[in-house]
Amino acid sequence: MKKSTFIINKMDCPSEEQMIRMKLEAYAQVKYLDFDIPNRTLEVYHLDAVEEIRSSISALKFNETLQGTEEAEPPVKEDQSKQKKILRWVLAINFGFFVIEMTTGWISSSMGLIADSLDMLADSIVYALSLFAVGGAIARKKKVAKFSGYFQMALATLGFIEVLRRFFTNSETPLFQWMIIVSIFALIGNLVSLWLISKAKSKEAHMQASAIFTSNDIIVNGGVILAGILVYFLNSKWPDLVIGGIVFTFVMRGAIRILKLSK
Repeated sequence: MKKSTFIINKMDCPSEEQMIRMKLEAYAQVKYLDFDIPNRTLEVYHLDAVEEIRSSISALKFNETLQGTEEAEPPVKEDQSKQKKILRWVLAINFGFFVIEMTTGWISSSMGLIADSLDMLADSIVYALSLFAVGGAIARKKKVAKFSGYFQMALATLGFIEVLRRFFTNSETPLFQWMIIVSIFALIGNLVSLWLISKAKSKEAHMQASAIFTSNDIIVNGGVILAGILVYFLNSKWPDLVIGGIVFTFVMRGAIRILKLSK
């Protein structure tokens, strides 16, 4: 058994990790993948030559560098049942808040809440893909990624259109109370999710990626809360539309990356 270590400079979020995973897991000689996203490092445990593996990673254009290849045995896999249980809970929390924020967003006329709900949906997709990564089939994962990416892109496009419509028309000022209260509960939900993920103490990439996504969500929740406060003090719809537009940009970027996973 050989271990080849790669430095992948553009691997800085869960979607890149998933793209590499689905690219390499198709090869029979690849036995184990050990990702370290914060340090942008990938260790590939494999048989035979490394050139085919390197060319597959190069096709993604992530600016990779092969550090070296040596004889090594793959590490012992972690308890997958525990990972699945935690990921199911986190998936349920995120999808639940997607439904809640989407509903209250329309009721309160808040594009910030609607955009945050789609961000929650994007995370739900990542957690679902992470569940598939725990013993899941590549073909099934790609089908989910393709459907989810197009669906998310369509919703983000409709969101942008609605933000522009409200910019150029005399739309009503959103109900700031809903923005603040619902976002606080969403923030609590994300904190619980982050606690559950950290409780797993897993070093596997899909668990680390889930922690990164949840940490980013906490920042988004804070942005919507701040927008709600500004709506109250300024008595204006502009803070809500600005935060909505910013978050929709993140959602669209995430949709494009998810679509790349299906190729």
